[in-house]
Amino acid sequence: MEKLGLNEIREKYLSFFESKGHLRLPSFSLVPENDPSLLLINAGMAPLKPYFTGRQVPPKKRVTTCQKCIRTPDIERVGKTARHGTFFEMLGNFSFGDYFKNDATKWAWEFVTKVLNMPVDKLWVTIYEDDDEAFDIWTKNVGVSPDRIVRMGKEDNFWEIGTGPCGPCSEIYFDRGPEHGCGSPDCKVGCECDRYVEFWNLVFTQFEKQEDGTYKKLDHPNIDTGMGLERIACIMQGVLSLFDVDTIKSIRDKVCEMAGVEYGKDPQTDVSVRVVTDHIRSTVFLISDGVNVSNEGRGYVLRRLLRRAARHGKLLGINGTFLYKLADTVIDASEKAYPVLEENREMIKSKIKNEEERFAQTIDAGFSILNSFLDDKLLDNMEKNTIFSGNDAFKLYDTYGFPIDLTREILAERGIEIDEEGFNREMEAQRQRARANAKMTEVGWEDTIADALSNVAPTDFVGYDSLESEAKIIAIVTDAGSAKALAEGNSGILVLDKTPFYAESGGQVGDVGKVCGEFTEAVVTDTKKTPDGKFYHIVEVKEGTFGVGETVTAKVDIRTRRRTQANHSATHLLDSALKNKFGRAVSQAGSLVNKDRLRFDFTLDRPVSNEELAEIEADVNRQIAMAVPVVWETMPIDEAKNKGAVAVFGDKYGDVVRVVTMGDYSMELCGGCHVGNTSEIGLFKILSETGVAAGVRRIEAVTGFGVLTEVYAMQEVLNTTAEALKCAPKDLAKKAAIVMDELKKAEAKIEGLNAKLAKSSEGDILNSAREINGITVVCGRIDGATVDALRKIGDDFKAQTPCGVIVLASSDGGKATFIAMATKEAIAKGAHSGNIVREAAKIAGGGGGGRPDSAQAGGKDVSKIDNALAAVYKMMEELN
Repeated sequence: MEKLGLNEIREKYLSFFESKGHLRLPSFSLVPENDPSLLLINAGMAPLKPYFTGRQVPPKKRVTTCQKCIRTPDIERVGKTARHGTFFEMLGNFSFGDYFKNDATKWAWEFVTKVLNMPVDKLWVTIYEDDDEAFDIWTKNVGVSPDRIVRMGKEDNFWEIGTGPCGPCSEIYFDRGPEHGCGSPDCKVGCECDRYVEFWNLVFTQFEKQEDGTYKKLDHPNIDTGMGLERIACIMQGVLSLFDVDTIKSIRDKVCEMAGVEYGKDPQTDVSVRVVTDHIRSTVFLISDGVNVSNEGRGYVLRRLLRRAARHGKLLGINGTFLYKLADTVIDASEKAYPVLEENREMIKSKIKNEEERFAQTIDAGFSILNSFLDDKLLDNMEKNTIFSGNDAFKLYDTYGFPIDLTREILAERGIEIDEEGFNREMEAQRQRARANAKMTEVGWEDTIADALSNVAPTDFVGYDSLESEAKIIAIVTDAGSAKALAEGNSGILVLDKTPFYAESGGQVGDVGKVCGEFTEAVVTDTKKTPDGKFYHIVEVKEGTFGVGETVTAKVDIRTRRRTQANHSATHLLDSALKNKFGRAVSQAGSLVNKDRLRFDFTLDRPVSNEELAEIEADVNRQIAMAVPVVWETMPIDEAKNKGAVAVFGDKYGDVVRVVTMGDYSMELCGGCHVGNTSEIGLFKILSETGVAAGVRRIEAVTGFGVLTEVYAMQEVLNTTAEALKCAPKDLAKKAAIVMDELKKAEAKIEGLNAKLAKSSEGDILNSAREINGITVVCGRIDGATVDALRKIGDDFKAQTPCGVIVLASSDGGKATFIAMATKEAIAKGAHSGNIVREAAKIAGGGGGGRPDSAQAGGKDVSKIDNALAAVYKMMEELN
């Protein structure tokens, strides 16, 4: 058996199935397309589900792929074992109603025995216990010895998920030899030990499970196979761990070089090396596929992986940022199979470095706070120092950005558990708050549309050249599914054989307009399309009844389209202007283009200054004023990239693409609608520049009449403000400076008066001291006093009192403020300012906390301030 590299095995597999009439497809993105059931692609067949379900027509009935996958449920086990990893590649060959068991088994055996030259006496085959057909094919047609066939039960060798397509499986195993076994006399295929390794699963999708639990034979059965690339590489290279596979080992060795450690010498060190090795692979591929770091969804998965790797790098003694450098090794190992990695190398490294730097600040602060909790041993729900408060864990996560996974991992190393129920309760409360502002998705409606249009041909889009065309209605869909007619007063979907209406995609919203017949009229409120190019018009019928087969006229609203395409063309100019200003590493991270404005997200690790925004705006307007022709043409994607066309980061393209060019200033891959000349844009004005995610900025802008609308609105604001300040609009800046100067002087005077007021009250407050459990306790209220004034009184008290606690409150503008301070002797007797002030603030409808010696809190109900202060005395009386 020849020792083969991982990249060699991948190429041999794909080439082999190409020779068997399969279409080789590139790996789909890790980000699922139109599949809300998945956060990330986690199986080789996942992106092909629309072909298996019949919702889309496959490009060929035979397909082969090597699919990037990520699975994170067992992330805590990554590093602790030699098997677990979050990133892996899955080889697969698929038949959509073409060949079945005979060819699938024959080719599988040919590949493993003739191409990989795996010894037959090391191979075993499993089948579903009742699949006599598979047994006969394996033994009589393929030639596998019957004593090498193992029948297994439904749990192991039958694939099904609820109702729907399902079927028996065959799996191929490799016997590593008794030296890798468990020593049990019953050790055999299916044993949990390391001897028998399953490396290829062949699923024969031949049934459809019914609601009553029965199985109906499919008219056109399918084949879905999956072979883990890293797993077969382990076998071919004679290693037991995926971290010893050649391409992964190169990353592992680089980690060791950076840390100055030797792999295999220390088990704990090895764990950290493996964590970094695995997580940097996932990180690089996720970013390459357009995932941005965030606090939710797949962005949180990326952040979690990246930060866990950074933390283990710190445990290895690697100082400073290092993951972005390690990314080079990952890219070098895989760029031939995934050229996009090389294209996005600098972008990937930039994003990783930005997040590393942010986490360096977070982790130091988080460690400090976590350690202070542990050192004080004053956790709300601590039981014998083995349970960490869920509330505190949530505070670390929500307030300080310290990942719960790291908190859990760090505490586990000290034998401490988190109050998971308490943490989850806080998280759920936060989710409920988020949901209150979130819109409901329309996944169910989209599923109805996909099902209704499964047998409809793709739409002929004629909207680049015409805004009006005759068409035939080929389908009507309502919320109940397919329909033959859509009557006046009802809403639904019209599907035409051809349309001038642009369907929402690439950031550009769908066209609006009308669909009219001789006696019918419907308003098109939006246009969308299915992933396989079937356009559907969301309409409200104003007159008559539309029927399938009717000939109609589709009319795009000209004014709306022209304003939208002006904003879209301006977006391309803005993209180029940003690259000119900040370098080619800046890339688009999202966009929205409609008739009113454009929104453009881009990668940059800092805010754009007002001066830079002015330069960018001027650059775009120069291109508009130059009246540059806008041209578009279709060409093979490789030719477009060779010409220098910009591809949107993370977007998916076919073999033939549309290239939109604006002179020598902009060239982008784009299927959207554009002006014929940049002068049609009119004018470009930036409205705002903000941050929307880690390393992602957003510019909002307007063009043409949109600029005039903003100018009129701004003029109205200027006039209203000038009238309020009793000056001319041209004198506003001067007048504002005068008013601000007067305001500062007034505030300084008020602050001085408050300080005097607080000072005059200080004596009375300090004289009200009580002795409780050997501690001098002072509580007082000075309304209108600033926090600084209250702290000054507290400092004076501490200077005069060896063992004391002081709690002061103030009300201002309907809000309550509390501060608490404690001396060292009082702390030694059990006093804790953070706990005291937090409980007091709760009574006033607020919260807060802090260190044992000094803390601050706020309250919403000023009428409860006196009750809160009175409660302090009771707390001190109950102090142990």
